[in-house]
Amino acid sequence: MNIRLAKAEDVVGMQQANLVNLPENYHIRLWIYHIITWPQLSYVAEDPKGRIIGYVLAKIDEESEDKTADIHGHINSISVMRSYRRLGLAKKLMLLSQDAMASIYKAKYVSLHVRETNKAALGLYRDTLGFKVADTEKEYYADGENAYMMRFNFENES
Repeated sequence: MNIRLAKAEDVVGMQQANLVNLPENYHIRLWIYHIITWPQLSYVAEDPKGRIIGYVLAKIDEESEDKTADIHGHINSISVMRSYRRLGLAKKLMLLSQDAMASIYKAKYVSLHVRETNKAALGLYRDTLGFKVADTEKEYYADGENAYMMRFNFENES
């Protein structure tokens, strides 16, 4: 497996991994915007033939009205094709993105949303990577399911 920074020409492969694995899908403009605006944060995993088998799509959150708010990263989406799961790829993708958020952008923390019922993802985020549930957002997803808003602090990793 090869893990590298995502490029604009990877968007179709990244979208395919998203469409196969996740119910939430994004317009191609969002993918390209993220990769162009924050080129150090999104990564892809490739199989030996160069096919994208996983990705992480991330950004630095710029939506805050509060100008004194801490700079923070946000994981928009992460996916690994089923036949390549349980190899540590999702963990590696997350850690590379988080590392870049903290070192390049000086982010204080990273956040993400996850379905309450997604036990595998919760295990990765909470048990493996140390994220904590910061809030529950009711009916966050289009189908009405709640989301946990999870957070990992870079500075005091308690």
